[in-house]
Amino acid sequence: MSIFAGRELRAETSDAGSAAQISNHIDSRCGLQLVACSSKVGTALAQNNGIPDKESTVDSAMTRSNPIIIIKTGSTYPQISAHYGDFDTWISHGLGQSSSLMVVDALRGDALPTASEIAGVVVTGSHAMVTEQAPWMRKLTRWLYALVHEHRQVPVLGLCFGHQLLAQALGGEVADNPLGMEVGTVALRLTQAGRQDALLSAISGHPWAQVVHRQSVLTPPPGATVLASNVHDACQAFRYGERIWGVQFHPEFSADVMRAYLQALSGDTLTQQQVDHHLPEVRECTGASSILGRFAQLTAAQVA
Repeated sequence: MSIFAGRELRAETSDAGSAAQISNHIDSRCGLQLVACSSKVGTALAQNNGIPDKESTVDSAMTRSNPIIIIKTGSTYPQISAHYGDFDTWISHGLGQSSSLMVVDALRGDALPTASEIAGVVVTGSHAMVTEQAPWMRKLTRWLYALVHEHRQVPVLGLCFGHQLLAQALGGEVADNPLGMEVGTVALRLTQAGRQDALLSAISGHPWAQVVHRQSVLTPPPGATVLASNVHDACQAFRYGERIWGVQFHPEFSADVMRAYLQALSGDTLTQQQVDHHLPEVRECTGASSILGRFAQLTAAQVA
């Protein structure tokens, strides 16, 4: 776990050296900066077995200085991280340098903080599959379920794998998409609720997003509102309650990262012919990218 409280994270994806340097800094500090976290985290975790504490504690303890936690559930390909950084680097950049951030590596087994110590949550993508049900996934699922149901004032945003894991935690169905893999820059169709949503309305004028996934949310959680879909996926985004979001796409991906993913998948998941088909369609998705900044703003307003 590493903490970035008010630290500038200038990980421009166009600046490969800076992004890689920040990513390496995050990795090198993991586990060392846990001491910088308030001692209440360790105490509360010990008392609650990693489950968020009660809402009364959140109301009295949550302040603007609490971080947004980025729950890292995997890493990108080494050849991509060498040039552009990793998932947490891109998400940190999207959230903005004014945000206080904390990276928690769930795959590695980092302790999950209590709700009283956080302002919001972003769950990253992963090359893992939700249906694998690995022990670390089950632990994170329980934590998310408790957070969402006991502390609904804490904003949560799941991206791709995070979207699927969040949906499953809330009672939705996740499985291989019958249409196979969806990859590249794709068009989205917002629902009426999506066009009015605090986050998804950002893409109403530019409904495009970067995607790479084989599994999907086939059935949204009971009570969830679908915000976006397309011909491949009936649930590209959903909202649960007022502050819980899942998006199947990657708002943290730049066009360069999307192209790098297509090249990385060539000869493995995709044929070179498929890659050549998708590459010319890749474009920057400014609307989708702005979702992370909007999430940071909503989180700051929530705890102000």
